[in-house]
Amino acid sequence: MKVITYPLYLAAVPLYARLYASESMVIDDMAPFVKQTFRNRAVIATESGTQSLTIPVVHDGGKVAMRDVRISEHGNWRHQHWNAIVSAYRKSPFFDYYADDFAHFYEERDGFLMDFNLRLHGVVSELLGLERKVEFLSDEALDVTGTVDLRRIAEPKALQTVEGVVMRPYYQVFAQRNGFVPSLSILDLLFNMGPEGLLVLRDSVCEK
Repeated sequence: MKVITYPLYLAAVPLYARLYASESMVIDDMAPFVKQTFRNRAVIATESGTQSLTIPVVHDGGKVAMRDVRISEHGNWRHQHWNAIVSAYRKSPFFDYYADDFAHFYEERDGFLMDFNLRLHGVVSELLGLERKVEFLSDEALDVTGTVDLRRIAEPKALQTVEGVVMRPYYQVFAQRNGFVPSLSILDLLFNMGPEGLLVLRDSVCEK
């Protein structure tokens, strides 16, 4: 089975649960970029609740394919995002193991949003042991037979129910204060559970 999705910014855990049960991931790199979605937004858990991290982009409001969207370097978003991640997860069991794998993303400059997101996805997949073939919808030779469409996961409301996924609760630093929060960025699972995050993904897949 293949899944098709957009290149998302540190995508939510349910997407990775579906990816666990898949042989490859097809990236829709041709559809127009849409603001206020997980294409350039990730959600993490903090002591006071959830926090959204949004990457600013160069966008004039017209129809621009995701693969052509550039990251805006105005402001200090990289510093803000990394500080927020450190503040949220520095007490998590595996933060010290993985912090260096992500810190440099917030020091370098990437021209295109899709490239940045896919590079992060590559690191996450490697650390979880969840490497899957990545294909692109723009490839004319691509065979999409049997592909499961997960593009709606880019919409915040869609994460409330993801077909084929029932999230297995896992340890979260602030669960005692805020309760278990499902559907956070994959960083939450990785920093809290480390290699055992793969088992959480496995056990969250309910589709036969």
